[in-house]
Amino acid sequence: MTSIISFPGLGIGEFSVNSVAFSIFGHSVTWYGIIVTSAIVVGFLYALYRSKFEGITNDDVLDEAIYLIIFSIIGARLYYVVTSLDKIKYDSFYDVIAIWNGGLAIYGGVIAGAITTFVVAKIKKIKFTKMFDMISPGLMLGQAIGRWGNFMNAEAFGGETTLPWRMGIQNIYHIDTIYVHPTFLYESLWNLIGFFIINALYKKKRFDGQIFLMYATWYGFGRMFIEGLRTDSLYVGQFRISQLVAAASFIAGLILLIVFSRRASVKTAAGAAANLSESAQLDADILNADTVNDTKADGNNSIDAVKASPEAEKDKDNDKENK
Repeated sequence: MTSIISFPGLGIGEFSVNSVAFSIFGHSVTWYGIIVTSAIVVGFLYALYRSKFEGITNDDVLDEAIYLIIFSIIGARLYYVVTSLDKIKYDSFYDVIAIWNGGLAIYGGVIAGAITTFVVAKIKKIKFTKMFDMISPGLMLGQAIGRWGNFMNAEAFGGETTLPWRMGIQNIYHIDTIYVHPTFLYESLWNLIGFFIINALYKKKRFDGQIFLMYATWYGFGRMFIEGLRTDSLYVGQFRISQLVAAASFIAGLILLIVFSRRASVKTAAGAAANLSESAQLDADILNADTVNDTKADGNNSIDAVKASPEAEKDKDNDKENK
């Protein structure tokens, strides 16, 4: 599908984008697939980079990536299918698994990915919070990249607006150009900013799991508002399901960050107090040792003085006899 895109308020005139990058033996390869695959690779490379800091081997990261990618895609598709049953008719199992026709929900992938990571970590006897931290920033960067797949499909946009950064879209679904919120761009920029912040704070984390909670809080807060602007949200009843999940992620993440940060502060303070006590005890032991040594030295000097006294008297007596 070809779409005519423009950003008139930013001085960017009309240009065309085609959702299909190229074809191989009659099969179309879409830009969406290429971009999402690139995002997965970037996320994997970042996790590999952070694995050294967490003390996780490259082999373990590779094993985790294999299971994570498979089950995250399954989870993203199932989430989409279950929450779109009232809009889309799935006549066969083929229709359910046809991800090449579109239909993946990021929160389904995140939830399935979290469960997969937990199970793999338990099997490999790795602290699961370390794995969560290792993966989270790369996931956020991957999401920032992946949203440009939505741009190539001219999808995941918001309601109509007259704001300066409005995006114009014209295609087979919109014969007349509509000007909408570029929500794909909002989320991409929000995730990119979040990635830079979390990445900068990574080595300063105070407890395992902090980076994951920062990701959940940051992404949840932004998605909660951005989802409210979109026109293609998935609903459960009257509620936008992704907006509810985002709000829950933000609230839960924030509460857990505060709780565990306070615990880390108490633990750090207790450790500092213990170190101070040990240091004071060491100083006292050194002082006592010095005092004992000084006392022994004084005692030895006194003994020498006593031993020396008779000899001195004897020498005096000899001197008298000689005279």
